[in-house]
Amino acid sequence: MPEPRILRFADAVNEALDLALERDPRVWVLGEGVADPRAIFGTTRGLAAKYGLDRVMETPVAENGMTGIALGAALMGERPVIVHQRVDFSLYSFDQLINNCAKWLYMSGGKASVPVVVRMVVGRGWGQGPQHSQSLESVFAHIPGLKVVMPVTAGDAKAMLLGAIEDPNPVIFIEHRWLHGLSGAVAEGWAPLPLSAGPRLARPGEHVTIAATSYMVIEALAAAEALAAVGISAEIVDIRVLRPLDDRPIIESVERTGALLCVDTGWQTCGFGAEVVARVVEKAFPCLKAAPRRLGCPDHPSPASRSLTQSFYPRAEDIFDAVLGILGRDDSAARQAAATFRQARRSVALDQPDPAFTGPF
Repeated sequence: MPEPRILRFADAVNEALDLALERDPRVWVLGEGVADPRAIFGTTRGLAAKYGLDRVMETPVAENGMTGIALGAALMGERPVIVHQRVDFSLYSFDQLINNCAKWLYMSGGKASVPVVVRMVVGRGWGQGPQHSQSLESVFAHIPGLKVVMPVTAGDAKAMLLGAIEDPNPVIFIEHRWLHGLSGAVAEGWAPLPLSAGPRLARPGEHVTIAATSYMVIEALAAAEALAAVGISAEIVDIRVLRPLDDRPIIESVERTGALLCVDTGWQTCGFGAEVVARVVEKAFPCLKAAPRRLGCPDHPSPASRSLTQSFYPRAEDIFDAVLGILGRDDSAARQAAATFRQARRSVALDQPDPAFTGPF
């Protein structure tokens, strides 16, 4: 059997866009920075030179207007991919996204679809601050008519972006910027994954279900390795498609383990974890051996200060502690393991990607 082809997440996104542009003349890319040398963290590198500036189009700082242009093009039969370097920039285009893109199929009686993909980058890091590091997936997942995707692996990044471009509905495609440098197996050629694929089992386990979104899947995998050292087998579910949410894999996992922790990249209050916990309580309450929990960011704006970020973002050691709490593990061995894990992680800067997280995943 041949060795799997390993690509970085950013290169997988780039390959998907390249294939789509080559295959379908209706596809074009627009956004602030798509034709720049840095090219949206490398995801659009080389595309402007290959396909020309009429198909890889640099745009002015006019998010609402340019999203309206993408909407109009989609209604005329084209398949635009518009890119926002930060999810925060998309706030200017909410009228187009929420009042127009999401509603058009419904208001036209199913006669006019809007096949537009809106790529947005979320993420954190020192200096990003309150206006450049928000994670607003729960906002978009709240809106009927939008599909919301948050791939974690490089393979899913390519396959789900192709699936999003093929989808007849508006798709919000959210990438955590710390994932762009991670590597994984990527299928060659045109291999789209329909957005109905739903959650992915990232790691099998027996004692607790950890359902996670985006980069927090990577943190959950690190926590699961440490938990295994104290005899706790954690099953990790990569949610990856937030809307439409197929909750069956999560419910089935909880039915096996009897315990749930949901970990999200956004704020905890009214966050996506609340939706997951609510569904599990509604559909699998008799199976729960302990109260489900969720982890997310606290209820204040994202800090820019390096010292403040240390208390803002949850990570692997917080997942480790939460699982111990859910399972009622307060014995000396568990407490010692938690202290050891935290000590081992002290050298990892919270405001930049963990150098151990490289893949393949």
